[in-house]
Amino acid sequence: MISSEILSIIGPALLAGLIITITHAPLGIEVLKRGIIFIDLAVAQIAGLGLLVSNLYFNKDLTWLSQITALLFALMAAFFFKIIESKIKSQQEAIIGVSFVLAASISILLLADHPTGGEEIRHLLSGQMLFISWNDVFIHLPIYLLILVLWFLPINLNGIGFYVLFSLAITSSVQLVGVYVVFASLILPALTALNTNNPYKVAWLSGLISVLLGIVLSVIFDLPAGPILVVTYVFVTILIVLIRKLNNSRI
Repeated sequence: MISSEILSIIGPALLAGLIITITHAPLGIEVLKRGIIFIDLAVAQIAGLGLLVSNLYFNKDLTWLSQITALLFALMAAFFFKIIESKIKSQQEAIIGVSFVLAASISILLLADHPTGGEEIRHLLSGQMLFISWNDVFIHLPIYLLILVLWFLPINLNGIGFYVLFSLAITSSVQLVGVYVVFASLILPALTALNTNNPYKVAWLSGLISVLLGIVLSVIFDLPAGPILVVTYVFVTILIVLIRKLNNSRI
């Protein structure tokens, strides 16, 4: 039997990881289709910059304010990237990369004289999954449900709609799991689903296995959940791709 103490630690992290991977799978597949692989990394970093600005210059206890600030930063980035996509698509990936580096550099500068600046940066990048609470998860749960409902409705999300949903997802996810896991959960399951007959199912399966394995290993070896999750996402992706190649299967 799992003790209530252990469940209270791994339960929220596990639920957050599963919800995020289910929501990110279709978004990641769309990112690969559009050829804008690093947009998730850039938007996550920019949303994280919004969180830092809110926590440093406003009342960090006002969760709703942090959420709104991070979302505004993410939306501004998404709208900017949408404009770049329509105007100078050939340079989009380069501009996305520069935007990521710029946002990361500004974050470091803002925390340069902060007594816990190094810790803040680490949390932003790798998250604190095993320290999130049920309340943290339930605050963001309606956002993920809204994204999934809208995504699977028969409506056109080819325009700015995709970027809005993408920004909503990234804003919540970066607060729960950090920039690294956001990138891994978007891109790696999507890679396993390339050229398959059921891309969503394959991506979901890959993500769910990665999250379960990562959380279990994190608890067993007492290691940070964020970096472990990135490793398990990579491992599971390689494993599934190899199995598919050996079976010559489109699943």
